[in-house]
Amino acid sequence: MPMDANEIERLIRAALPDATIEIKDLAGDGDHYAAHVVSSSFAGKSRVQQHQMVYEALGGRMGGTLHALALTTAAK
Repeated sequence: MPMDANEIERLIRAALPDATIEIKDLAGDGDHYAAHVVSSSFAGKSRVQQHQMVYEALGGRMGGTLHALALTTAAK
């Protein structure tokens, strides 16, 4: 079952409340998204650590409910 962009944003915001989040449905199928997440929580973290924080926020949905996420992150 596809995942709604609003659900992705809700999950990320729950873990990173100050985040600025932009999500695009890349294929119109609810399975392939791009997300840009900016948060002060990323300060001092490597890109890998930043991405891990977002994936953790998604609670194991990557590769299952959420098939693909092209992710970019930045610190505020």
